[in-house]
Amino acid sequence: MEYRKYGNDYVVVMAKGEEILQAITEVCEKEKILLGTVTGIGAVGEVTLGVFNREKFEYESRTFTGDLEIASCSGNISTMDGKTYLHIHMVAGNTAQGVCQGGHLNRGIISLTGEFFIHRIEGKVDREYSPEIGLNLIKLID
Repeated sequence: MEYRKYGNDYVVVMAKGEEILQAITEVCEKEKILLGTVTGIGAVGEVTLGVFNREKFEYESRTFTGDLEIASCSGNISTMDGKTYLHIHMVAGNTAQGVCQGGHLNRGIISLTGEFFIHRIEGKVDREYSPEIGLNLIKLID
């Protein structure tokens, strides 16, 4: 992975075999990014996506493999208990096979290249688990 900073923005280039969430977390920790947004495109050979089951209060995940283009990848960066917290969703598909899958990104392995942009927002928000919702929700800090 390579990245460069331009003002409050970072361009992150991921190579074959790199895991998306690990790479973004590494940049956030090195650059002390506490709040921001993420967007990206590229290709993955393996991706695990999840959907939250409201009745069971848990994510149901599924792993997809093959030649998959990242059609859309976006999310946010915050913190929880002092650590980087990523909340990212992805749509990946193979139009030649007529398949497209989307959901919460649990894991994604780059197969060719990944081009991601991080925008740092000055400030900080934290996350707090909501037993009523079953998720770690954003908690605004004054």
